[in-house]
Amino acid sequence: MDKGIGIHIEGLSKRYGTGNTAVDALKEVNMSVAPGEVVGLVGPSGAGKTTLLKCLGAVIEPTRGRMTLGGEVIYNNGWKIPDLRTLRRDRIGFIFQAPYLIPFLDVTDNVALLPMLAGQPNRESRARALELLQALDVAHRAKAQPSELSGGEQQRVSIARALANRPPVILADEPTAPLDSERALAVMRILNQMASQYQTAIIVVTHDEKIIPTFKRVYHIRDGRAFEEAGEGRAGAA
Repeated sequence: MDKGIGIHIEGLSKRYGTGNTAVDALKEVNMSVAPGEVVGLVGPSGAGKTTLLKCLGAVIEPTRGRMTLGGEVIYNNGWKIPDLRTLRRDRIGFIFQAPYLIPFLDVTDNVALLPMLAGQPNRESRARALELLQALDVAHRAKAQPSELSGGEQQRVSIARALANRPPVILADEPTAPLDSERALAVMRILNQMASQYQTAIIVVTHDEKIIPTFKRVYHIRDGRAFEEAGEGRAGAA
């Protein structure tokens, strides 16, 4: 398995429906994100961003193409992994616009839950959670309930949760949408730091123009096709 690959897709396509009513949501999309890299995915509503993210996250099945995750081919005109639920749990981190923390678990258990479900001992899972909370500067809230956290703290905990199983890739769907400029740029700074520290490939879907300069590379998606554009090279300086 090639550890130098985060996520790589070739000719990924998705068609909904058949015959005259068929819609090609994705058309031969190529994309590659290396470990430690944060890449933006932008485009108008209906361009195919959500469909692409769901395919990358093994939530829906592409129609054709090839996808490599952490050096292993997981899709090649059909899934090559028998248990997609385990794939999503153990090897793909998700960050959403809303944190979606479990309200009756404290911060530590919210982050430790995925490693526990993956079979790691409780002690190791909680140690991993505390390591991430420390890295994200929210370790002082480790025993707090989600309702006691600020919006920014909740988002940091959701980032820690996404990193908990050391996934080779994290998919972030509009993670800065509800935040003001200062907090949005703080989240992007954290994502860049975490990508570098843990060698995780991160794809951020966004409409948020103020964070575009934080990406070294941006993929624009229009009418189901993706086009790469070099960013400003200021990632990590936000």
